[in-house]
Amino acid sequence: MPLDEKSLRLQIAPGEDSSRQFKTDIRNAESLASEMAAFANSEGGTIYIGVADDGTLPGLPAKDVTRINQLISNAASQLVRSPLTVQTENLALKNGKIVIVLTVPKGMDKPYFDKNGVIWLKTGSDKRRVNSKEELRRLFQLSDQFHADELPTKAGIDKLDKLRFRDFLNKSYGQEYPDSPAEILRLLQNMNLATDGGVLNLAGVLMFAERPEWIKPQFVIKAIRYPGNEIHSTDYIDTEDFAGPFPKMFEGALAFIMRNLHKVQAGRGVNAPGLPEIPVSVFEELLVNALVHRDYLVSAPIRIFIFDNRIEIVSPGHLPNNLTVEKIKAGNSNIRNPILISYVAKGLLPYHGLGSGIKRALTDWPDIDFKDDHEGCLFTASVRRRSLKGDSTLPKTSFGSPNGSLESSLENGKSSPESSLETGERILHLMRMTPSITTEAIGEAIGISKRAVVKQIAKLRGNDRVRRIGSTKRGQWEVLD
Repeated sequence: MPLDEKSLRLQIAPGEDSSRQFKTDIRNAESLASEMAAFANSEGGTIYIGVADDGTLPGLPAKDVTRINQLISNAASQLVRSPLTVQTENLALKNGKIVIVLTVPKGMDKPYFDKNGVIWLKTGSDKRRVNSKEELRRLFQLSDQFHADELPTKAGIDKLDKLRFRDFLNKSYGQEYPDSPAEILRLLQNMNLATDGGVLNLAGVLMFAERPEWIKPQFVIKAIRYPGNEIHSTDYIDTEDFAGPFPKMFEGALAFIMRNLHKVQAGRGVNAPGLPEIPVSVFEELLVNALVHRDYLVSAPIRIFIFDNRIEIVSPGHLPNNLTVEKIKAGNSNIRNPILISYVAKGLLPYHGLGSGIKRALTDWPDIDFKDDHEGCLFTASVRRRSLKGDSTLPKTSFGSPNGSLESSLENGKSSPESSLETGERILHLMRMTPSITTEAIGEAIGISKRAVVKQIAKLRGNDRVRRIGSTKRGQWEVLD
């Protein structure tokens, strides 16, 4: 439908932003070309010519319309690379003037340059140059010309986990591990796991390197369990970092989540183990999604936050291209890391097909919220926990033992060797992280009394596992192993 003045005023009422720009007049074709390139490199947008910055409508004299339309045509076809196909509509105002509505579509051949070879991006109502290699890579990634998982690393094939890769070759392809380094390199290159330069690419490192965290320390998973429903600067109940190849990170992170969930009796016998309050399949799907679809151009870890009322899995990178939360709920997907997906689908992780993970998680547990944060470059899956009455147990320690029975058994000296060992390791972990930690703080973090903590520390000191350096008030712990 053609615009009228009333519809135009409604469109410009919100003011300028990343999709709308106002110009009272245009006389510089090169400047207009840079504006067009910025819109095309972003999500597209509209330039209203004859509209002042404050949203008023001075319009254009009729004699200027032909000149400006010719200038638009020249800028789009000759001063932007690759050329753009734009649309214009001339709208007559009641005062006899004209507003030109110039629509620039989202580009299909990104990135777009101006005549000087500069790449522009929209930033709010303004534009800016692309100044970093990371931003340039992301533009190529969006246009499907480049993917982060094929980036070369500094790791040679000597960093390969030979046993892991050998088992994968045998299981997935029925192939034996090559004898010579030259054959191994050729095989890795043919499998898109190594570059022509003879080094492992990012996909090869993340899935098959012996110590991926030594090569790419930022691509790990960090998990923490907080008391209550907010992030605390110092208080936490459980925390752990997970590194290593994909399967190891996945298994460790999944175990962390499950040990910090309630166990529900769910009509089972008294002696039967409780079921987790949220099905394990939900976190399998969300963790696989986070590992495979995160943006590896963002140098940051995946983060897991466990609160009393929710579990959050935060992935670096917002949804790519035109994906929205509603689209991923419907099963739509976009391949950001095709090499990773191709190998995960071969059984490295519990993967059930492109676009099916979010739908499967929602089927098993509908209480999941998703937040696509473009400004912060984050994607968050928030799994809401339901309040439980009576039919549940919540481990205060990270090892799944109910607080009451653990504390009473420790204080009565009747703890099993297994529970005592687990509690001791938990204490050592806290001491490693905070050498000055007090016995009171240890007890609060684990969920046992100060008396029980003192008994455990005495055992650790007797076994030469830990010692105290300095005074009781001003000293610190040293873990000896």
